[in-house]
Amino acid sequence: MLSRRQFGSSVAAASFFAALNAVVPGRASVGAGGPARKKIAFLGTDVYRHSHAQHFLDRFAIGFATGGKWVLPQVEIAAVYIDQTHENDISKQRIAKYGLKQFPTIAEALTLGGSELAVDGVVIIGEHGNYPKNEKGQTLYPRYAWFKEAVRVFEASGRAVPVFNDKHLSTDWKECREMVADSKRLGFPFYAGSSLPVTWRHPCFELPLNTPLSESVCVGYGGVDSYDFHALETAQCISERRAGGEVGIRSVQALKGDKLWAMLDSEERAGTRALFVSALCRSHNLPVDNGFPTAPVSYEWAREALPDTTAYFIQHLDGFHTTIFLTGIRDFNYAGMRADNGEIVGCQMYLPMPGHSATTADFFTPLCQHVENMILERKTPYPIERTLLTSGMVIGGVESLFAGGEPFVTNDMDVQYAAPEQSMFWRE
Repeated sequence: MLSRRQFGSSVAAASFFAALNAVVPGRASVGAGGPARKKIAFLGTDVYRHSHAQHFLDRFAIGFATGGKWVLPQVEIAAVYIDQTHENDISKQRIAKYGLKQFPTIAEALTLGGSELAVDGVVIIGEHGNYPKNEKGQTLYPRYAWFKEAVRVFEASGRAVPVFNDKHLSTDWKECREMVADSKRLGFPFYAGSSLPVTWRHPCFELPLNTPLSESVCVGYGGVDSYDFHALETAQCISERRAGGEVGIRSVQALKGDKLWAMLDSEERAGTRALFVSALCRSHNLPVDNGFPTAPVSYEWAREALPDTTAYFIQHLDGFHTTIFLTGIRDFNYAGMRADNGEIVGCQMYLPMPGHSATTADFFTPLCQHVENMILERKTPYPIERTLLTSGMVIGGVESLFAGGEPFVTNDMDVQYAAPEQSMFWRE
């Protein structure tokens, strides 16, 4: 017999999931009077509080708040595959709560236990969990391996569906290129990356397409082969809008300590120093002493306040420069220099992180909605080449650091693409 609490919970859950079959204002209708929701296979490495898989799983199951209203999901989680469970696992609780069906293999998740592809989209969240590292310190997440398993199901079924891959593609450049080539060969939309290009911007800044630009800088935080990808996406989603579009990169040099500051002290890096300071002045998390920075923010102040910074200096094939700084300031701030008049433009990519007053990591919401739209419309919001190139930049940075700061030079990252007419950042 159900207790009063259990009965109330079951009624509430039944009412909610019945609402999923109702018409959602402003979005496609679903349910008895409209088409069935598209089915997705959800593949996650590890589900625990504030893991990437938790954030995506919850939103695709019950929806999210945006624009002053709760928006129900437009896709149905038809299958779940979870690779690892640990002491802090909440996947079992979530699967039971949402009435989801879990499968023991990726192929079974995509075929719903049958012999052919039976879903309309695949979501790969290969982030977090206990996975081995290589000699360069890169975590060997199974993103490429899972993607290839999906491709095998596509090939065997004679059809393919949209795929989303969270964050960068792989730690191996050949694998990155192969993933993109597979999507084009089989003709399915392939969307990848993180929340940085689509989160809110303070101020609400859009660089007009084909603006003359000479350099981009992002001041962010976090580790190598991890948050460096976020910083690179912050810069690239604006850099790609420059006159001529993106053409690819020639080299990446990653420096820290005295080598970094010596590079910045050079005369040819005067513009980079100015952009570094401008980006710092966008931050809400500068080091403080009793509630305020220890001195006016300047390049000299930064050298003293941020001694453990790591930077990537990237040379593009058209002479454009990208520089990212991984510091301890805990936000992501962009500054760019116009090539025509020397004006510095910029903004902060706003990430309300979990903890304290912000507990839901709302920046995952626009990313999830873009993933939904890709599955519904069968087209990506921006070219997969952006994530291909930023994945290569991460690889180049890791290689340079592993070589003691020697430049990583390549002839194989000539990735050319045009930016979409409008950036996809959130304005709700």
